[in-house]
Amino acid sequence: MSEYILETEGLSKDFRGFTAVQDVRLRVRRGSIHALIGPNGAGKTTVFNLLTKFLQPTRGRIVFDGQDITATAPAEVARLGLVRSFQISATFGHMTAMENVRVALQRPLGTSFQFWTPVASLAPLNDRAMALLEAVDLASYADIPAAEMPYGRKRALEIATTLALDPPLMLLDEPTQGMGHEDVDRVVALIRKVAAERTVLMVEHNLSVVETLSDTITVLQRGQILAEGPYATVSKDPRVLEAYVGVEA
Repeated sequence: MSEYILETEGLSKDFRGFTAVQDVRLRVRRGSIHALIGPNGAGKTTVFNLLTKFLQPTRGRIVFDGQDITATAPAEVARLGLVRSFQISATFGHMTAMENVRVALQRPLGTSFQFWTPVASLAPLNDRAMALLEAVDLASYADIPAAEMPYGRKRALEIATTLALDPPLMLLDEPTQGMGHEDVDRVVALIRKVAAERTVLMVEHNLSVVETLSDTITVLQRGQILAEGPYATVSKDPRVLEAYVGVEA
């Protein structure tokens, strides 16, 4: 088994002559928290979309857990265990926290879209759903509609629904975006907790969060890797200071 759960070679994406991502060679170690950072327009979200197959690469190769997924469909990539969250919370607002997690638990059973399934038949999933809510400190919100939950708790709920698929690799897209200090601290603690049993790759603008959580940081600029390494090294790189922080080398 490779020490890397996710690897890319020459990953590139062109849009009508514009190269958004160019020759990205990414290595994500198993059991690590790996951050992908860079200024706006650096290509971070495009890389995420390529990894999860929302976009097809123009060139290059993606290997997940030893399997080449370059030409694999998005749904199959998720079934293999590479699952992402999005910048905008993707929960069902009219459903309770428990119901949201229960829907996610139905996916591996192939019953997510059997809308006429009797509610009673879903009862066996309740214990697992509650355990996931407890894991993200949302047990007290089990019967609350997602639309009525505070923003930070909605993001925690989204992580719970992602965990329902038991993915070995979670991709988190701006997990603390738009949060106040208290919610940021709560989500940071949650990410650290869930990362104890899986690998996390995240895009994050908050550098204090990146410093606190990340084992490895990859810095993108204009679709290419500018620097890579631990925070202590990357944060002192003159190229990073100039490109990301705005300090001239």
